Amino acid sequence: MDVKLETSWDDLPLMANTSHILVKHYVLDLDVDFESQIFEGTIVLFFESRNRLEKQSGSTKETCRSESNEACRFSTPEPCHSPVTDTRTSSSKTGYNDFAICGKGEKDTSGKDGNHDNPEQASGISSSKYCCDTGNHGSEDFLLVLDCCDLSVFKVEEVDVAVVPGIETFTGSSQIAFVSEELRNQIVHELVTLPADRWREQFDYYAHCSQAPGCGELLFDTDTWSLRIRKTGAQTATDFPHAIRIWYSTKPQGRSVTWTSDQSGRPCVYTMGSPVNNRALFPCQEPPVAMSTWQATVGAAASFVVLMSGENPAKPTQLREGRASWHYYVTMPMPASTFTIAVGSWAEMKPEICSSEDLAAETSLTPSEADFRCVGVCGHMEYPCRFQNPSATTQEVIPHRVFAPVCLQGACYETLLPLVRPCLSAAHSVLGTHPFSRLDILVVPANFPSLGMARPNKEKTGHVSDSGSSVIKHGLNPEKVFMQVHYLKGYFLLRFLAQRLGDDTYFAFLRKFVHTFHGQLILSQDFLQMLLENIPEEKRLDLSVENIFRDWLESSGIPQPLQTERQARAECGLARRVGAEVHKWIRVSRRPQKRKRRETEEVFEKLLPDQLVLLLEHLLEQKTLNPRTLQSLERTYQLSQQDAEVRHRWCELIVKHKYTKAYKDVERFLQEDQAMGIYLYGELMVSEDARQQQVARRCFELTKEQMDRSSAQVVAEMLF
Repeated sequence: MDVKLETSWDDLPLMANTSHILVKHYVLDLDVDFESQIFEGTIVLFFESRNRLEKQSGSTKETCRSESNEACRFSTPEPCHSPVTDTRTSSSKTGYNDFAICGKGEKDTSGKDGNHDNPEQASGISSSKYCCDTGNHGSEDFLLVLDCCDLSVFKVEEVDVAVVPGIETFTGSSQIAFVSEELRNQIVHELVTLPADRWREQFDYYAHCSQAPGCGELLFDTDTWSLRIRKTGAQTATDFPHAIRIWYSTKPQGRSVTWTSDQSGRPCVYTMGSPVNNRALFPCQEPPVAMSTWQATVGAAASFVVLMSGENPAKPTQLREGRASWHYYVTMPMPASTFTIAVGSWAEMKPEICSSEDLAAETSLTPSEADFRCVGVCGHMEYPCRFQNPSATTQEVIPHRVFAPVCLQGACYETLLPLVRPCLSAAHSVLGTHPFSRLDILVVPANFPSLGMARPNKEKTGHVSDSGSSVIKHGLNPEKVFMQVHYLKGYFLLRFLAQRLGDDTYFAFLRKFVHTFHGQLILSQDFLQMLLENIPEEKRLDLSVENIFRDWLESSGIPQPLQTERQARAECGLARRVGAEVHKWIRVSRRPQKRKRRETEEVFEKLLPDQLVLLLEHLLEQKTLNPRTLQSLERTYQLSQQDAEVRHRWCELIVKHKYTKAYKDVERFLQEDQAMGIYLYGELMVSEDARQQQVARRCFELTKEQMDRSSAQVVAEMLF
């Protein structure tokens, strides 16, 4: 029996009943519409019931409970009018470059009047809606629960996979005489469990099945956080259809993607690591335990480039005049939250002609049957793993592409492009085999929330119910994104461990760790436990998982080892050089405006960016710095042209000392470095200076429509 999930206003529910049924593969077929700011199309989900997956003979009989003791309400579908046709004659949307498949048929819009979205706001979640048991209901039907929000669902239907040409090979007979629900589910089971060395055949059939006609509409309903689907008479997850198609569209206000403009002023849209992950982009199973593969075709105007976190270097396929489609796929099972997309008028930065050695190092390795004969060597679920491919293990530089707004092409060629190959090579030398076969790099718009977001692990969620649903505590708190203490402590913990063990021992462990746990879900405990098991006793000293958690993760303040390191760093040569420069600037600031002619000018040394950050941090501790000194400081180091970290400290100095001549630098930072600018808004308002507060409000008015939603909410609370 499921239990009621208790939630507060800023908790994020994970509603999917992953204990009963798992999505094994998604097939998305979407069109992007910049005028309406929506994605619209279909998604086909292929399932495996957990009792079949775990070879259990039966399922627990549970009852559906709610405070009103009523069964969950569902929308009654209209009779299914989908034509039962041979998929070989279906109209084609030629977006699948890697597989010989058919395209989707004409979109059914008859269900648009049956949009059953719950208009309630996220802050008004009623926990009584989430107590419905989603397992076996005895006399009730099995209820499939998917995580979703901000979606308009038009229709849900079962997919008739049995009509796909050649699918009879999965039934053990030469032809299919009678089609039953059990047979369709058997076909899907055989398909999702194909061995890794047959992945191309598997994805080909996924694509064919995704275009097969429907064979009956399913009952569905939506609430604030979930899509609930059932089929009359299907009482267990085993009986429930294992291939379903959902017709839906996103909403302009959906929280999984941001519709904005790039640095060239051209429209674009991208996934940005939202607290709700991808549930406002497609219905899915959010809990990380739901590891799945996917393939996606996205249609857009021919002037746009579609980038996704796929394994293949997709190229556009012409659909009709002015429209093109892009197809990507992933063969490594991963959580749905790792799916990313960006659509915009990006320009590709192509490097100059490489040497033959470079080209050989970047040759794309096409998996073959011979590459994956070592199945069982790795600890993850089966997939075409690069760690089992001898050619991939020695590939220092994987194929890669670099994209950016048109106005940044020159800067990318000059600064970014030369760094990619050395960085990939360095990653290989330290960590070993690249887990992915290729890489796309995109210079994102200024409003990208670059501070990132901590992904939840199971220990940070609330109670996990029998169905697999749970709650991420405070997952919707907009301020959570900007709390970096856990990141900073984690960074310094890794530095501390590297110094304690020595670089050779530490990096050898990292390589072993990646090789052992690639393709798997891991926790901090896994990392620390393996580390302590693989270091010599004399270097372990008082280290233990319990001590590390106590001193570094569970205690507030700066850990003692970090305080000791901080004192040692203050005595190093680079820091001492910065200290000497600080004293020079203090002397300059204290000099009277009219100086004696014999007084010599200070000579300042050239400093590295990290040293500049340290210099400005020391100067921030000074109570007063006169405008003349600040002007000289900016001119000496060209502070307004430095990187964002340096410019952020420079803006703090401007605000603290009310250096009005440089307020333009603060305004530029707030508009061009929006995520890092959040803290500056606070400093401008705390100062209680009317002109500074005016700067803050003016910049917010100019950028609020493009800002990340959490950032805009936090800033608005500061300003008003």
